Amino acid sequence: MLGWLAAAAATAWCVLLVTSGADPAGRLLAGCAAVGLAVAALYGTRARPRLRADADGLTVGGLLRARHHPWPLVQGVRVLRTRRFGRESSLLEVDTVTADGGERLLLFGRLDLGADPEDVAPELMDLRPR
Repeated sequence: MLGWLAAAAATAWCVLLVTSGADPAGRLLAGCAAVGLAVAALYGTRARPRLRADADGLTVGGLLRARHHPWPLVQGVRVLRTRRFGRESSLLEVDTVTADGGERLLLFGRLDLGADPEDVAPELMDLRPR
């Protein structure tokens, strides 16, 4: 939501510069800012939250498409706690096997999940068949 607000503000700024007769460099800068913020807002809207889970498995969303990982191909789910620059953070780590036998490690932070990874991990374990 904040991204769309910033994109709208940049667009209004661009329109103001065009109507006030500002110099071409200023108009170009405002146009680039408006386009960049619109692309960032679109990405944030389309790609978040990245992880969805149901009884069939996990679906990892991306900008262009989503990938489904059935529960039998999910090897493990755990929370990885790290400390960096004096700040502690946590990531949700999901180990999966692809259909051709390759392994994939998927990492999700708070922004990717829309919730704290510490809260998401138990929910995933409850959905996972035993």
